[in-house]
Parts: sequence; structure tokens; C-alpha cells
Amino acid sequence: MAKSKTLTPKGYKPRLLEKRLDSLMEAFGCVEINGPKWCGKTWTAMSRSASITKLDNPSDREAAELDPALALLGDMPHLVDEWQEVPEVWDAARRFVDDSGNQRGLLLLTGSTALKKDDRDKVRHSGAGRIARLTMRPMTLCESGDGEAMVSLSALFEGKDIKPARRETGILDVARWCCRGGWPANLGLSDEAASETAAQYINAVANQNVIEEGRSSATALSLMKALALNESQAVTYKTLAKDMASGEAAPTNETIAAYLELFDRLMITEGLYGWEPPMRSKARVRVKPKRYFCDPSLAAALLGATPQRLLSDTQTLGMLFENLVIRDLRVFLSSYAGLGNNVFYYRDANGLEVDAIVERNGIWGGIEIKLSDTKADEGAKNLLALRDKITANPAAQNADPAFLAVVVGRGNLAYRRDDGVYVIPAAMLCA
Repeated sequence: MAKSKTLTPKGYKPRLLEKRLDSLMEAFGCVEINGPKWCGKTWTAMSRSASITKLDNPSDREAAELDPALALLGDMPHLVDEWQEVPEVWDAARRFVDDSGNQRGLLLLTGSTALKKDDRDKVRHSGAGRIARLTMRPMTLCESGDGEAMVSLSALFEGKDIKPARRETGILDVARWCCRGGWPANLGLSDEAASETAAQYINAVANQNVIEEGRSSATALSLMKALALNESQAVTYKTLAKDMASGEAAPTNETIAAYLELFDRLMITEGLYGWEPPMRSKARVRVKPKRYFCDPSLAAALLGATPQRLLSDTQTLGMLFENLVIRDLRVFLSSYAGLGNNVFYYRDANGLEVDAIVERNGIWGGIEIKLSDTKADEGAKNLLALRDKITANPAAQNADPAFLAVVVGRGNLAYRRDDGVYVIPAAMLCA
């Protein structure tokens, strides 16, 4: 699609999802891009759109509430931004595609909040065959310019060896990335100015979205801070309640569950589930999920962290860095076609744990996340132990991993160790 015919904003920085978005627009009449607020959904959709309706605009929303089809008026491809403000737009989009004779690439929808139950009842059709869904997240290091695309995750899945590459990264760099986050609005800003984005994001969620849901902003903030304190842990409700109490009565499990569901629906948190081969094992759902923020800067803001403070608190920095790598892995995997692209974590009854298991179409790889390359031996030991355990029983016919890698924060070299495990600085990793 020619850029001159689109609404591409000035200063727009290309995103990894664009290739997949273009493919979906070729295959479907409508594509929905969902994801957390401020991650760049609207700008990316505008780069593929010739016209736009913004349903967070009161006049556009009022018109769509009277007749959802009014939201679809405009040159094609037409974008409906924040479509969930008028849930009936979904069925109107499906009918529009049907009435067009199933033409492709007609509509784009963007949404930053999953529908709550009452609104889901207003949507009568799944959109199957007409509307494709694509999830967007904040920018990866290679998208924001904080990293360089030097080691491809896709190539690792294909069993290709990496070429040794060098790029210097220090602990201060990692701390800055975790506090700045992957928000497109932060590009070109100073660290101090960029840190305001995450703080304002938290305020907007607590004082607008949460209140609109009829819930307590104080309870929401308290729970978000408890999640930040337990970043990268498979935390229990009991622990969250204890960390929320602060001398007051602890919230019930039902209250915590309701707020966690709200955070997931607002897409500010996302669960990381346990992995256990073979593919059909029920053990995946038996392992308590970890819950990560959509961007590490949110946890950093909740903890009052700054790059300078994190230099003297490497335990917290390590947890934030793990969140950053999980974010980037999710973005990379979402740029691939197909259904079998996901990230999990591994933990067994004997205490063996691996931070990330990435899957692509039935192929898997193991990743340990370490703040510094000085911990590469420790990460490699866990990865090799997992590989040996998975492949120990020939009757189980579990496939060997496509690769094993330790992704590090501080480090300057991407290379393959003698034991076959890769060491890859996060700043060099790309899709």
C-alpha cells in the first residue's frame, strides 16, 4: 500500500508487526489490533488507513451509538479507533465485510480494553472468517533503537547458528531501558521526561479506567504495587493480600481475582503459564502462572525506581529486566504467522526452573534470563538440565530443543558456547 495514500503520522517508526498486519489485511476484510494503551496501535493502523473514526471522540461515539454503521464511513481502508467504546461496531463491521462480497483489507479496528461481560453480550458474532485479531505490545529494544537487530529468534528456531557479534551494553543501559519502557511517545525524550509516561499511565488506569468499572482506585493501586513487589514470581493470592494490607484488613481472594481480571482486560498485565511436554499435557494448567506487566516501566514506576537507584538494587533490576525480555519475546512471537507461537516458563517438583520456553509451530527453545553475562554458566546449567530431562525417555518421543540460550543484560558479545548454549545480549535480539 502506498504510504502517500495513508494517514501515516509524521515521525512514525516502523513496527515488527507490520508485515503480519499486511498479510492479515490481504486475507481478511477486517483486522482488529488490540493491546495496551499508548503502545502504538493507532499510529500503526493509521499507516495502513485512508480514513479514520475515533470513538473516544464524543461526537463520533454518539453517532455510532445511534447507528454503528456510521462509524464505518470513509475511504478504505477505514480505521475505527477504540471500537470497544461502542461494542455494536463489531457486528456492524462483520456485516460490512459480508455486504462487500468479502473484499479484503477494508477495515481496521483498534482497542485497548477487552470487553467486559455486559458488553460481550452486545456482540452477537465472533467475526470468524471476516475479522482477524492481532495483539500489539510496547516496543522492543530493536524497535525503539535501544538495540540492534543482530541475532534473529526466527533463525534460532530454524536451527541456524549465529555469527558472533559485538555490541557493548552496561548495567546502566539496562536500568534506563527498564525505567523508560517501550512507549513510542518516549522516543527522543530525556530519561527524566520519559519516566513520566509510566507514572501517568498508572494514574490514568487507576483514576479513570478502574473508576469507570465501578471499582476502587486505591485498591487497584495497592494491588499493582503488590504485583510490582513480586515481579517475575508465581505469586499467591495470600502473598498479594499480605503486601496490600499495610495495617488494614487484607482483601479477599475474590476481590484480588476480580482486580487481576480487570488488569488483564485492560491489558496492563499478562499471565505467563507453565510448560510441560508433551504438547497435550494437562500439566500446563496446573502450574501457577506468573503475571508480568505489559512493560517493565510500569513496575518501575510503582516501585519508585530510577536508573540510579536500580544500580544499587540489582535484585529488583534483575526482575525488571526479566519483564523486559518477556515483553520482547512476546512481540517477536506475535510477528510470526500461525497459532503455535507462545512463551511459557518451566518449573518442576525438583526445583529446576527455566525462565522462558518459546514455541513456534511445535518447535521449542529454552531461554534463561540473566542480568549479566557473568551468570551465563548458571543459566546454561539449568538449560542443559532441562534438555537432558526432556530427552531422557526415548519412549516419550519429546523433541530436542531447537536452541538453548542465555539472554543477558550486561554483555558485549553474542556467541555459542562449547556446550552449545548461546549467550545473547538482549540488545542484539530481534524477531
